[in-house]
Amino acid sequence: MTHRTRNRSQEIFRQAEQLLVGGVNSPVRAFKAVGGEPLVIDSAAGAHLLDADGNEYIDYVCSWGALILGHAHPEVTAALAEQARRGTSYGMTSELEVELARSIVRALPALEMIRFVSSGTEATMSAIRVARAFTGRNLILKFEGCYHGHADSFLSQAGSGLATLGIASSPGVPPSFAELTLNASYNDIATVEKLFASHPKQIAAAIVEPVAANMGVVPPTSKFLPELRELTRRNGALLIFDEVISGFRLAYGGAQTVFGIEPDITTLGKIIGGGLPAAAYGGRRDIMRLVAPLGPVYQAGTLSGNPLAMRAGMETLRLLAARGFYEDLNRKAERLVAGLREALDSSGVVGQLNSAGSLATLFFSPQPVRDYEGAKKSDTRRFAAFFTEMLDRGVFLAPSQFEALFVSAAHTEEDIDRTLATCRESLKAVLSAAPAD
Repeated sequence: MTHRTRNRSQEIFRQAEQLLVGGVNSPVRAFKAVGGEPLVIDSAAGAHLLDADGNEYIDYVCSWGALILGHAHPEVTAALAEQARRGTSYGMTSELEVELARSIVRALPALEMIRFVSSGTEATMSAIRVARAFTGRNLILKFEGCYHGHADSFLSQAGSGLATLGIASSPGVPPSFAELTLNASYNDIATVEKLFASHPKQIAAAIVEPVAANMGVVPPTSKFLPELRELTRRNGALLIFDEVISGFRLAYGGAQTVFGIEPDITTLGKIIGGGLPAAAYGGRRDIMRLVAPLGPVYQAGTLSGNPLAMRAGMETLRLLAARGFYEDLNRKAERLVAGLREALDSSGVVGQLNSAGSLATLFFSPQPVRDYEGAKKSDTRRFAAFFTEMLDRGVFLAPSQFEALFVSAAHTEEDIDRTLATCRESLKAVLSAAPAD
């Protein structure tokens, strides 16, 4: 294994620790769950990152799924350069917002009107505000291990970053806020039925990742989403699909077109901004007309509909709409997943490989992972060892057991070959090391 020096990266990070909280602007970047020195990135292109010391990595984080085309796609960067010359922020409506909204609404049949925001957290926070106003109810039902951003209502058994840091819920969230959020078990419709039965006519909405990707990747069972749709309708509650990750990832129309389920409200992010900060929430016209200025539900944002983000999103969606894009992307992902599963099976290391489209997670767990309880049984120390072995060999995975691996259109067959060879070497090193506790 080649030793990678990171002297300059370490020096930059030491400076960052004096100025940025924990040296980072999002907790998982600090590598607390996996140990070692956090990466400090200098540049990126295609499926590859270069750190501040010039070390190169095959990137399966892809800005946490936002970069489905890979880094610095030439057509996206050209569009951004052209737009920058026309202005980077207007603070008023532009035709770019209309064009991107039209593309999104055409792609997702459940959306009739949308509102652009700047982050997935803003989108989900606003979606539940609208749901409460529409139904006149206060309670929100979410699923353990599903992450919907860092708004107060969602920071209970929230998976993703909280699970990475071993936090069950966040200090600073008033108990009265937490009491308005009910937690059910993902893929277990019986727990949902019990909550509706014990809180009649009180639940405004159920919010769910249609494919969970923040406890690691956990696909829904065949009956889970249809039964959830039926239960919400029967009980007068709205169904919110959080497609911040799955939107334009599993298919051009998102998970809702893959599974044939129409939610009442959808939240989107990541891919629709083409690598720039953009997100959206939308749904039926009668629901969305409650949002100001048409209705009394207030929500605003200075940079919402930012022209740079709109232009990047438009260019990205144009490329995704090309014939065969998702077939090619999923073929690459299937080859990678099959190779990872074969490497795991032949290594003697106990684990599970979950996948959905171009998303995947390797869980170091003896049992299949179908919910958050199953995910939490994974051996996080073994994952940390595996992560470090892969990173030292030039493959960057998400620095947490509870995140997804993302395949992009920029990953080549050579990248996949190298990743699989690296995986076999890393699993062998993990197995030969002292047994994980």
